[in-house]
Amino acid sequence: MFTFTPREPGVLSFEAGPGGRLIETREGGKVFEIGRIRTWEPPHRLVFGWRQATFAPEQDTEVEVSFDPVGDETRITIEHRGWDSVPATHVARHGFPDTVFLRRHGEWWQALLASLNASMSEASPEPPQT
Repeated sequence: MFTFTPREPGVLSFEAGPGGRLIETREGGKVFEIGRIRTWEPPHRLVFGWRQATFAPEQDTEVEVSFDPVGDETRITIEHRGWDSVPATHVARHGFPDTVFLRRHGEWWQALLASLNASMSEASPEPPQT
């Protein structure tokens, strides 16, 4: 529902450091710039611009990701703000009223984080047996 471009999704990647880009590279090599890194504070915080291909130049949202240690784990918190720059009638909002749109978008972020958690769990080596 919340894709960057109207075609099949590509591969997301970051160019590390302040001013680096978050890009989607599509099959065939075409690149869409989603946003630029605005704050780069490893390992605590990352802030970057976020736009869909249908956004006008003045339509700008921002994602802030915080990483906080909680015991042996890390809590990831995401705040996606700036939706007031995107009109309620814009296709990115899917015709939802603000409260429904923001809830659905929050659910989308939750699904992405759950997918990340599953990927990280699969990639983590099992602790040695003693």
